[in-house]
Amino acid sequence: MRALVLNAHGGPEALSYETAYPDPVPGPGEVLVKIGACALNYHDVFTRRGMPGIKVPLPVIPGLDIAGEVAALGAGVAGVATGTRVLIDPIWPGIGLMGEMRDGGLAEYCVASAQQLIPIPEGVSFAEAAAIPVAYGTAHRMLTTNGSIAPGESVLVLGASGGVGTASVMIAKAAGAMVIATASSDTKLERLQSLGVDHVINYAKTDFVREIHARFGRPQRRSRDGGVDMVVNYTGGDTWVPSLRVLKRGGRLMVCGATAGFAPAEDLRYIWSFELKILGSNSWARSDLERLLDLAASRQLVPVIDRVLPLSEGAAAISLLEDRQVFGKIIVAP
Repeated sequence: MRALVLNAHGGPEALSYETAYPDPVPGPGEVLVKIGACALNYHDVFTRRGMPGIKVPLPVIPGLDIAGEVAALGAGVAGVATGTRVLIDPIWPGIGLMGEMRDGGLAEYCVASAQQLIPIPEGVSFAEAAAIPVAYGTAHRMLTTNGSIAPGESVLVLGASGGVGTASVMIAKAAGAMVIATASSDTKLERLQSLGVDHVINYAKTDFVREIHARFGRPQRRSRDGGVDMVVNYTGGDTWVPSLRVLKRGGRLMVCGATAGFAPAEDLRYIWSFELKILGSNSWARSDLERLLDLAASRQLVPVIDRVLPLSEGAAAISLLEDRQVFGKIIVAP
């Protein structure tokens, strides 16, 4: 089969497009899935580069988010019919992530545990379904399960043009929140406004702390006046302390990643003075994915897809993500 294979950690040259890679065969309790679409995530960049403390069995086919059609069943699999359109929960029970610990979706076929399969409702495309798990699943768990977002609250989404960013924007708007989004270009901000964002800030041109204080007031220690209720920050790095500075008393700083650095400067004075809550979110639950598929089926949620590229351009697609040249999700389709 055709596949994009990671043979060693490094830059784009570490990935090779192969046309005669061995066909996968499902074992007991497993299914073979003919891949319809694979959505990329920044995790695929980290996998290609290599991550400290995580030993990836090489060679491996990257790609966490996979949607397709059941092509064959392994021994002992019941209750699943060939031809069923399915989304694969990226977490293989007891093993780890697809595209990291097991071959992922940048190929024509993959093997998954039958426990990972979630039926795709009618009206939801393979590309839309594949866009959901990592970005939308993480955002849904972060804002709803852990963040308890409420109608009328104000939410600042940093780096809102990426996969998790656009997902956070759409989930916050669906919850009835007022959303402020930051991005590095006016073009991206215009696209965010088309998604219903209420306020935008170009962080390449202005300091977002100054803008928040000017528009919503400086947070007050003795009251809940000024600032915003929630900040979504999955970058870390030098945005960490500024995020603390815009939260109103009792505000929540939601974190699900650290793409700009995991050991930022800290200022504990803001945390105790304003009684701030730092809430972490790690991945998603199956119920998050099922709920999001239902929302997609009713068109209450339409995943934002930047472009769909062929498998032969998979390495270039990962580089586009790495270079922040994507708005929403980038999809690779065999």
